[in-house]
Amino acid sequence: QVQLVESGGGSVQAGGTLRLSCAASGYTLGINCMAWFRRAPGKEREGVAATGTDATTTYADSVKGRFTISRDNAKNTLYLQMNSLKPEDTAMYYCAGREGTYCAFQQSFYPYWGQGTQVTVSS
Repeated sequence: QVQLVESGGGSVQAGGTLRLSCAASGYTLGINCMAWFRRAPGKEREGVAATGTDATTTYADSVKGRFTISRDNAKNTLYLQMNSLKPEDTAMYYCAGREGTYCAFQQSFYPYWGQGTQVTVSS
């Protein structure tokens, strides 16, 4: 079993920055892909960024150039550096993990999910 716990959310003004963290515990040895998803009010959950143990990354077009996903495998921690935040980035952000090698935004592929951390960006 794998547990994921997000932190780092908060309220910022447009143009500000936040850094989200996701701490993984339990049987994490087989986790290859880790990703960030978000659900904005009234919208479906969507993929934001994903990365594998080989450090390959995938980003949603809406966050390219502003967000950076990274991971510290020694600490079993995933990060999301969010710069130049916009009001449309307001959402609950979720961390997810899977053992497979296909690191993308197919949510059904991810069996492990955190509880989420709220990000609110005001204009």
